[in-house]
Amino acid sequence: MILSGEEIQRKMGSDILIDPFDVDRLNPNSYNLRLHDELLIYEEIVLDARTPNRYRRIGIPPEGIVLQPHQLYLGRTVERTETHNLVPMVASRSSLTRLGLFVNTNSGFGDVGFCGCWTLELCCVQPIRIYAGIQICQILYHQLFGEAQEYDSDKYQNATDIQPSMLFREIGENNEPEQQLELDFDDLVKNAS
Repeated sequence: MILSGEEIQRKMGSDILIDPFDVDRLNPNSYNLRLHDELLIYEEIVLDARTPNRYRRIGIPPEGIVLQPHQLYLGRTVERTETHNLVPMVASRSSLTRLGLFVNTNSGFGDVGFCGCWTLELCCVQPIRIYAGIQICQILYHQLFGEAQEYDSDKYQNATDIQPSMLFREIGENNEPEQQLELDFDDLVKNAS
């Protein structure tokens, strides 16, 4: 069963934390989360699940940014959430999917016990301008039945930033924890001059 908006508000501070919380973004059975002011795009032509992939950050200016089709953008929510005894689910808002923008995260479902900002995967079917602070997705809460151990992963738990894929830690040849690689475009431009 999915919690109603009233039940989400009732469980705030116990099983649910949304920070910051604004009652005006509470829906009949969900809560709207906002997009932070940065996006991440991978720099590799072919992404490799076994290795860290290079990426670059793009700031979203006040006039917005136009997303292009055939490009995966990673973003994050402004809000930090914490969920206990429930299963959180993040889904696209219908107002944005009607414009051809699809937002996903963690295949939709989170884990009981997840704490942090949500990394969002954004794809569009035609160019679309979006803005920092836009209500980009909604979080819903499902009741959990049976005993469950809370999520506790060194990959994504307590995220405060956009989290690129860390699948390489599971299947890569070197399973030691590594940092994702990030290109320093300022140094590349200086060295090319």
